[in-house]
Amino acid sequence: MADEELEALRQRRLGEIRAEHGDPSADPAQQEAKQREAEIRNTILAQVLDQAARARLSNLALVKPDKAKAVENYLIQMARFGQLAGKVSEQDLIEILEKVSQKTEKKTTVKFNRRKVLDSDEEDDY
Repeated sequence: MADEELEALRQRRLGEIRAEHGDPSADPAQQEAKQREAEIRNTILAQVLDQAARARLSNLALVKPDKAKAVENYLIQMARFGQLAGKVSEQDLIEILEKVSQKTEKKTTVKFNRRKVLDSDEEDDY
């Protein structure tokens, strides 16, 4: 009986630790919801993109997953609002990638704040 209670406590504590650290295996309902969402996204993208564009997007997802996710969201939104006429070709996808890159491009600016330093040599010039 003590072994069963100890095992129950271990399982409960393990579940708490997984929940604290955001382990997806801790809650099967959340895991199923994420899996269903991924399946829906994949079916929409399969209907919207042609084979070459789909391959390019999957290659992009390997290198830059954030940018690929942004492009997928953009394509799904366009598909839901009926803004896409037919399947998106590879060239169309490249144009969309360029638009997304321009929107997410980080612009670095450098500002020099020059301060006038009092130097003893300046007094000698007067």
